[in-house]
Amino acid sequence: MQQFSYGITDKEGLHARPAGMLVKAASAFQSNIMVRKDEKEVDAKRLFAVMGLAVKCGDKITVTCEGPDELKAAKELENFLQNNL
Repeated sequence: MQQFSYGITDKEGLHARPAGMLVKAASAFQSNIMVRKDEKEVDAKRLFAVMGLAVKCGDKITVTCEGPDELKAAKELENFLQNNL
């Protein structure tokens, strides 16, 4: 299992466009990928679930990757978040 946390810096938070891009990026991996904000954890491959987290600027999320390509998934998703949010 690979895990990392990221603080959202985009002033609009994790709105529809970046959420869709995150889901697309997560869907490229075989591993199970979950996103957690506070006490709620959702499947990163489901757009409405990710948007349902209502992540705002300043919120901290934790991404967990577990599966055959977890190392690559965690590295690429962390890079995605740093460059897009």
